[in-house]
Amino acid sequence: MTQGEELFFISMAARELGMHPQTLRKYERLGLVRPTRSIGSVRLYTRSEIQRLRAIKHLVDEAGINLAGVQRLLGVAEAVERIRPLLSDEALGQAVGRRRLAREVERLMEVLGL
Repeated sequence: MTQGEELFFISMAARELGMHPQTLRKYERLGLVRPTRSIGSVRLYTRSEIQRLRAIKHLVDEAGINLAGVQRLLGVAEAVERIRPLLSDEALGQAVGRRRLAREVERLMEVLGL
């Protein structure tokens, strides 16, 4: 979270997404999102978390993917985001970069259950 970033209370996030707040709580329990907490433990969602929730909603509602599948897909997407910068010519030319890439590929394989 950055200074001045737009934050949403759970009711605001649910309304914007057309979801019930209980659904957002469930997604948090499953580890699909990690809203920050205010001093009074109020959930605060960033714009990027709203986008992530929108993607989750699409995967569940439109693509018919269950939540276990969504967890796997999000794990794959996160691994790809970590791998992407390691594919540059500069990173591949360094032993450290190649080792990091190999580790990330192994983590990706674990997420996929391979």
